[in-house]
Amino acid sequence: MQRNRWGRWFAGVAVVSLIVIGCAKSSGATTPPAASAGAPSTAPAASGSTAPAGSATAAAATCKGDGSKGEVKMMINQWVGAAANVAVAQCLLQQMGYKVTTSTLAEEVAWQGFQTGEVDVILENWGHPDLEKKYITTDKLAQDAGPNGVTGIIGWYVPGWMIDKYPDMADWHNLNKYADLFKTSESGDKGQFLGSDPTFVQYDEALITNLGLNFKDVFSGSEAATITAFQQADKNKTPLIGYFYDPQWLLNEIKLVQIHLPAYTAGCDADLKKVACDYPPYILNKIVRTKWLDSAGDAATFIKKFSWGNADQNSVADAITNKAMSPEDAAKQWIDANPTKWAAWMP
Repeated sequence: MQRNRWGRWFAGVAVVSLIVIGCAKSSGATTPPAASAGAPSTAPAASGSTAPAGSATAAAATCKGDGSKGEVKMMINQWVGAAANVAVAQCLLQQMGYKVTTSTLAEEVAWQGFQTGEVDVILENWGHPDLEKKYITTDKLAQDAGPNGVTGIIGWYVPGWMIDKYPDMADWHNLNKYADLFKTSESGDKGQFLGSDPTFVQYDEALITNLGLNFKDVFSGSEAATITAFQQADKNKTPLIGYFYDPQWLLNEIKLVQIHLPAYTAGCDADLKKVACDYPPYILNKIVRTKWLDSAGDAATFIKKFSWGNADQNSVADAITNKAMSPEDAAKQWIDANPTKWAAWMP
């Protein structure tokens, strides 16, 4: 989720043991595309060609290939949803005949890879206008490769049991009335608001100040720590309010309710010192290195077409996090179950 938009923060989550870097360590999003008329109906063969359309049964995914068509360097964000994106794309690209290498990097650092050549593809960008201006508009080192199909929602959340017990808490106007419930040793005489990874896209401190709320923003440090805190708050019925987002597999496991902040309107977050509105919805997109795109052939076409939904991402992220599956095995499972979805991404 860096979901770092102005030096982000945020996305969902220190991620699975697979992804740990400032944010995550265990976690993890519109209608998936229909298969195009001429798209293959079976998994691409290891040789790099696609299996013939019309086969009675799609071949099981192998994630194997000879790597003869070139290399693709993909960046993994520090949350498991991003790992899910890469796992599926990597598997299919390898079956198409590409060698795929991955790096787990903080978002801003990943963009620097467009200049050094260390990163070809970022599959989940949470909106970084400053980085987009520098690397896309000014330096022309990167290009927008279109939406990845996932809609990102950032907001303030509390466990569902709290709204059942205190229904008016869902309205931000009433939060000060309940501030004492959220006091901790770290927040002192104020209620604690649990931030996540400080590199994520976030402006909660400014929101707390500008809305006149008696809370203190205390960062958990990672997505994994935030997930654990919400799980414990749900299980033990301890008060907790904090920063969270969708897509995130945890939302399928426990009930979290989003607080109604002042509605987002275009430009209300232009000055982060004065911001007093909710986060906008993020149409997550893909960013690619310009020099790579110009010579990547079928891999470039595949990345441009790659698009799946929140539910797809959450299913793979859940398999990685909660079903003890490796990213590759989770990807194979999704690919085998959804041939018409990924068929639309094929060149």
